[in-house]
Amino acid sequence: MTKLIIQIPCFNEAESLPVTLQQLPRQLEGVDKIEWLIIDDGSTDNTIQVARNLGVDHIIPLIAHQGLAKGFMAGIHACIARGADIIVNTDADNQYHAGDIPKLIQPILDGKAEFVVGERPISEIKHFSPLKKLFQKWGSWFVRVISNTSIPDAPSGFRAFSREAAMRMHVFSNYTYTVETIIQAGLRGMAVTSVPIRTNGFLRKSRLISNVPAYLYRSFSTIIRIFMTYRPLGFFVVPGSLSFLIGTLLGLRFLYFYFITGTSNGHIQSLILTAVLLILGSLLIIVGLLADLISANRKLIEDVEYRLYKTQEQINNLNNKS
Repeated sequence: MTKLIIQIPCFNEAESLPVTLQQLPRQLEGVDKIEWLIIDDGSTDNTIQVARNLGVDHIIPLIAHQGLAKGFMAGIHACIARGADIIVNTDADNQYHAGDIPKLIQPILDGKAEFVVGERPISEIKHFSPLKKLFQKWGSWFVRVISNTSIPDAPSGFRAFSREAAMRMHVFSNYTYTVETIIQAGLRGMAVTSVPIRTNGFLRKSRLISNVPAYLYRSFSTIIRIFMTYRPLGFFVVPGSLSFLIGTLLGLRFLYFYFITGTSNGHIQSLILTAVLLILGSLLIIVGLLADLISANRKLIEDVEYRLYKTQEQINNLNNKS
């Protein structure tokens, strides 16, 4: 029996939620059961009441507004606990065409992917400015390079996960989950793919992107943090080694003038710079080694969490059989 849960993070979505829910399916080929789940991220309007009136199966209330990333992960944990085999995440502003959910989950049903991202026709979206379209393109290219994936639309929130992929997912950012989860999945060797999807008309302004520079700054900060978290050795050791190499070459240059030509005067600045570069390089290499040990410990903790999920799953299966 295949169970699909469609989750929607919400913050003050009483007006847009009815439009979004109206489009969601209750039956799909290849799926035995479909449930809807919303994460209410501390809404101050009547989002929860609207969701109840419209037949939402599960409502996960967060007492205070914690942001999209926290809401997303709260939904993932709730879907896993409720036995989801496939999880689809969509937005409450009805940006994504719900009729493409079958296309989104098909690679998972076919066993060809664990994580599927919906690729929007960015160039055709009228309410996206030319600058935003350009940044979306550049940002997605940057994510592809870092994550070693081929996802053309990294910021898309319309995505599907297998149960296994969801159980291995962690989000450290408080801002958004979109970029981080792709980089995380790519670096972990998950089967990640994308499918072309349609978008609906403009319903309201994005609350995540108040202005493009702020969005770029936060997205770039997230990418740097993820790279430091998952590839700390390369992040610190490469610049550390470069600094050490340059410092060594400058030191050899000073020794040449000192011992061969006997004219060390005028090269004291090079000696000082050599010392600074050697110390900096050594510190970066040491930090990289320590960060790599911490990263290994974090991976062990994530594996323990995954095993706990699997153990709980086995206990639930035994209880159902008895």
